[in-house]
Amino acid sequence: MPSAKTEERHDKAKGLDVIHPALALRLLAAGQQAAAKVVEAAIEPISAAARIAADCLASGGRLAYAGAGSSGLMAMADALELPGTYGIGLDKVAVLLAGGAASLTDLAGGYEDDMDLARRDVRDAGIGAGDCLIAVSASGSTPYALAALDEARKNGARVIAMANNPGAVLFQDAEICILLQTPPEVVSGSTRMGAGTAQKIAFNMFSTLVGIHLGHVHDGHMVNLKADNAKLRGRAIRIVSDIAEIGDAEAGRYLTLSSGSVKIAILLAAGASDVAAAQAALTEAGQSLRRALSLVAAH
Repeated sequence: MPSAKTEERHDKAKGLDVIHPALALRLLAAGQQAAAKVVEAAIEPISAAARIAADCLASGGRLAYAGAGSSGLMAMADALELPGTYGIGLDKVAVLLAGGAASLTDLAGGYEDDMDLARRDVRDAGIGAGDCLIAVSASGSTPYALAALDEARKNGARVIAMANNPGAVLFQDAEICILLQTPPEVVSGSTRMGAGTAQKIAFNMFSTLVGIHLGHVHDGHMVNLKADNAKLRGRAIRIVSDIAEIGDAEAGRYLTLSSGSVKIAILLAAGASDVAAAQAALTEAGQSLRRALSLVAAH
């Protein structure tokens, strides 16, 4: 396996501990910016991964994220946003973080070496045929991520790998390989920095494209959001108002009629006779608001 770039020393980091703080911060910022740029080279595999994940979800399957340490936290952050942002049910998303809840208060490193734990987590989560698992590891050799991906693959799941080193072992059995070839960290081996930044961006892109494929994005709006607090209720009103081209008060009335469903509220505003008719249009349109609007307009 080629040398791990994530473990090499940054060529400008010598004397980092004694230079002026502002210069240190500029160097750290430059490291983050350089890491962000590498995601551009991973556009195609991220696109392919999002297609697989969306197809699994649309067919009734689940999307699972697996990782350890900082990479696992990046994966978890993406997974936990899916229900609120795109209305994807909690029962459709699984988070396999090495060490589980214990890692949220003490990110101990020992869990990442436990391959038996990873296999057990995959089995306990019931990940198998019809599901999709994305495993992430900065080094691409973390035992927990390797075992989680292998167990999911053996159980019939579609498997995707994300890593920051070329030639990563994690890529060997993955259907889609997302390489985020970040340069050496300013603080050598501290992959929560550049590698983590690239992973976060890639996950943002991945899950957003999944939402688009599922019909949960319309003209840049999250039209399947779960409006479960005052801020999101206000956002839902603005979305309905903008897309349906109506006032906030009317948008709020339609949201009440739709029991908070942004898509249904928009379809009612567009002329759907009632909630049942709007829901029928959405079902026929495969949950795509754009296609559902065309169906309502045609009646």
